[in-house]
Amino acid sequence: MKRIQVVPTWSFRDSAGNKLNPQLFSLLRAIYETGKLTEATQKISISYRHGWNLLNTWAAFFGLPLVEMQKGKGAKLTPLGEKLLWAEQRVVARLEPQLDSLASELNLELHRALEGVNPMLRLHASYGYAVALLPEMATELQLDLQYKSAEEALASLNRGACEVAGFHLPTDVISGQLIENYGRYLKPRVHKVIKFITRRQGLMVKKGNPMAIHSLADIAGDVRYINRQKDSGTRALMDELIRREGIRQTDINGYDNEEFTHSAVAAYVAAGMADVGMGVEAAADQFGLDFIPLAEENYLLVCHRKTIEQEAFQRLIAIIQSANFHTAVKGLAGYRSDNSGEIIGVDEVLP
Repeated sequence: MKRIQVVPTWSFRDSAGNKLNPQLFSLLRAIYETGKLTEATQKISISYRHGWNLLNTWAAFFGLPLVEMQKGKGAKLTPLGEKLLWAEQRVVARLEPQLDSLASELNLELHRALEGVNPMLRLHASYGYAVALLPEMATELQLDLQYKSAEEALASLNRGACEVAGFHLPTDVISGQLIENYGRYLKPRVHKVIKFITRRQGLMVKKGNPMAIHSLADIAGDVRYINRQKDSGTRALMDELIRREGIRQTDINGYDNEEFTHSAVAAYVAAGMADVGMGVEAAADQFGLDFIPLAEENYLLVCHRKTIEQEAFQRLIAIIQSANFHTAVKGLAGYRSDNSGEIIGVDEVLP
């Protein structure tokens, strides 16, 4: 079954109404990664001549070059080229959860129109690299995956808007506030918890760690920080970590600056707009950043006890216990899929 994806694209117009091909972003990314125009054009499957013309056309459009060609040294993005590349990466990272949720709705409607459709399961979950793997693997299941904050997902479960909710909980650094927040929604006699994955959270910094950041103590002062939004689990983890270190929020330059996904924070740091941000190791790996681990957390799924017997739920469990899922998770930096699919009680995760 063909699946629909929703991908944002940029449209540039000058004062005369001229438009340019957004394929430039793929070329800029490839040049950034390879350092050579020849290898970059091969990587995105265009001819060298087409790539050269594309760069010249865009340079004429902006009135400034986007790439410096150095004889014997390859190609390097100019400040404008880097600004364009990272701006596109930040926008895509910020919109990704909403666009994926929209794609899920569209695919669900397409599947409903078919005869003999597979059973349907609604999953509301905090956005993450591992949970994003599920739609492509759900070939025997209509999975309606909607991204929400952890508390929003748990609230959806309690009001019957979904059958399964996803949230994450630190393995060691658990605040009383977080337990209280989740405890409002999770009831031992009503719910069951499903182990999903374990992931590492930490500080993301530029390659080579130019600001010599090695611990939380190093981010206080003049270092520029980019934070997650207030209702995110990562923000709650960070708040608890600095509380234990005796660091005040006001000591951190940029603590009120927020992004809404791990990849958006990583793109922000990669663009040089901040020196450090908090996120999962997979995001740092995606954007070529160095990573300083601070904590591990379990990403968990939860459902009503009665849901466990449903066919759609059993098919979801089969997916996250499959060899394909374990292999895909192994490819994500800082992720483990130990005991994925094991069903446990609420009191085993919330002390």
